Amino acid sequence: METEVHVPTGVPAVPKFTIYVDENDVISGALELVGKLRPKWDVEQVKTKLFTDGITNKLVGCYVENRMEDVVLVRIYGNKTELFVDRDNELKSFLVLNANGCAPKLYCTFQNGLCYEFIHGMALDPRHLGEPTLFRLIVTELARIHSIHAHNGCIPKPILWLKMRKYMALISSEFTPEAKNIQQSIPYVEKERRGCRMWCCSHSWGVEKDQLNARIQQKVPPLETLEKEMAWMKDYLSELNSPTVFCHNDLLCKNIIYNEKEGWVKFIDYEYSGYNYQAFDIGNHFNEFAGVSEADYSLYPNQALQFQWLRTYLEACKRFTKKGGEVTNNEVHTLYVQVNKFALASHFFWGFWSLIQAKYSTIEFDFLGYSILRFNQYFKMKPQVIALQIPE
Repeated sequence: METEVHVPTGVPAVPKFTIYVDENDVISGALELVGKLRPKWDVEQVKTKLFTDGITNKLVGCYVENRMEDVVLVRIYGNKTELFVDRDNELKSFLVLNANGCAPKLYCTFQNGLCYEFIHGMALDPRHLGEPTLFRLIVTELARIHSIHAHNGCIPKPILWLKMRKYMALISSEFTPEAKNIQQSIPYVEKERRGCRMWCCSHSWGVEKDQLNARIQQKVPPLETLEKEMAWMKDYLSELNSPTVFCHNDLLCKNIIYNEKEGWVKFIDYEYSGYNYQAFDIGNHFNEFAGVSEADYSLYPNQALQFQWLRTYLEACKRFTKKGGEVTNNEVHTLYVQVNKFALASHFFWGFWSLIQAKYSTIEFDFLGYSILRFNQYFKMKPQVIALQIPE
């Protein structure tokens, strides 16, 4: 397939263990894997750290004594994430990025996850993304990834529309006639957990399923509207001539690791990586300036910052591709328009994703509320970005 990621010839095979890690007992499963990966370690002495930032998977770090230079990360896939994440493509993307110096070493895969090298540094927050030193590092790393060529020699095609169509198919069951007949007055269940209010979306998929459907009908645009908008986007955005490049596709703050001592950033988590529109990857990152848990789209980068960011990016791309030449104002303005238009597709993509997660995920996060937020932002921004014109 022209959307398929191809691993370079000569890349070593990654071991695969027939181990299944229970997401409700990740520590014991992680220790079993570490026993195979680090046979010289005394498992009784292995220390573990559970990372809690992620909203898709569960992640635990394993190490001995205070030897933080060798930490094995064990990532356990979230419940039913195989429905919307191509794990084979993720593995290939991981290997391609590692081969190009853009990803940590992958130690192994197992039945419902993978183990890889820990990258030392700080995961960023939204407040970091606009800082000149940091955004220049981010820009350079993204340009490096976008410059990775297709290893099978073909001209790749973007994965965006195939992914969105798959997501649409997965959520269509939530818009059944039965769901539409639910009384709109049914209150959705709220619970107090860890000092904050959480919407309970999926943990008791019985009565709460009806309540979830009621909230969907109240707040989420009808399926017919989503279908119409997606068809419009495909026609409209495909005409912008944004290049298809190797993309990260999920460049939120916590997927950017900054090593201040050594002066670099690296990106982690490649579940959605693959060939896609250049402008989508950048527009998606600009949307992530808002954050996730308490998204604030007033933090979306203004035009002045975007122009600085995009000029630096285009300069880096020319260095990596050895095309040379000065970056023109016309090139910067063109990319600015493409990026802001493709940011619409980013809202739709993660709006779909969040609806699916609302049904299946066992992670405590208001996925449905996040989906509603992304769709609302799409419709808010659509008239503004349509008005943008690519310069002659």
